[in-house]
Amino acid sequence: MTALLSVSGITKNYGAYVGCADVSFDLYPGEVMGIVGESGSGKSTLLNCLAGHLTPDRGEVVFDTRADGPKDTVTLSEPERRMLSRTDWAFVHQHARDGLRMGVSAGGNVGERLMAVGERHYGNIRDKATDWLERVEIDATRVDDRPTTFSGGMQQRLQIARNLVTGPRLVFMDEPTGGLDVSVQARLLDLLRGLVRDMGLSAIIVTHDLAVVRLLADRLMVMKSGRVVEAGLTDQVLDDPQHAYSQLLVSSVLQV
Repeated sequence: MTALLSVSGITKNYGAYVGCADVSFDLYPGEVMGIVGESGSGKSTLLNCLAGHLTPDRGEVVFDTRADGPKDTVTLSEPERRMLSRTDWAFVHQHARDGLRMGVSAGGNVGERLMAVGERHYGNIRDKATDWLERVEIDATRVDDRPTTFSGGMQQRLQIARNLVTGPRLVFMDEPTGGLDVSVQARLLDLLRGLVRDMGLSAIIVTHDLAVVRLLADRLMVMKSGRVVEAGLTDQVLDDPQHAYSQLLVSSVLQV
């Protein structure tokens, strides 16, 4: 099977500070990769390099595009990268406000992404937006309401609908349950797991919450000081961590 995403030697430094160093891995269609580590471990820097929000100092991020096959996204032009981020890629921010237009209706937020890929028929856009609101458990009667009237959990579900309406094949998630109440987190995680399964999505999830990767991720990378110190199947890493830092992460959760 051809890798959907092939990452090789991704490195990003900020002066003397190492953001991430020589990270390499392959991600296959329908697979979910979790990236964990404490604050400052480099996981968010890596995610932003992979998603094209940061330009790495070295390395390749080769994505198997639908039209042209494998292409190094680091060297894409800005218009090419922008189109990729609207079609095959999606990015779910930790804070929903960073991924939504707060002054635009819920339906408009979802419809905007459809228009970005060429949809022009108002009726079709509204129908698809309404359908996606219901898929993320937002009542269709809220289609004309603005996100400012939604709870934090609803805003996050709306951001997910906005991202997934164009049928992307790869979703980047940055602490998707961060800042939400525990009960809201559980509902959101259950929703995400269902969507990933039903749509056959590949995903890369950055989180400090091991319960999130336990539920969603097939494989796991543990980062410390910008480097991957351990990688493997999620259950294997969490149940029998080999690196001292991974052992510390897992034991700290067990002690809570």
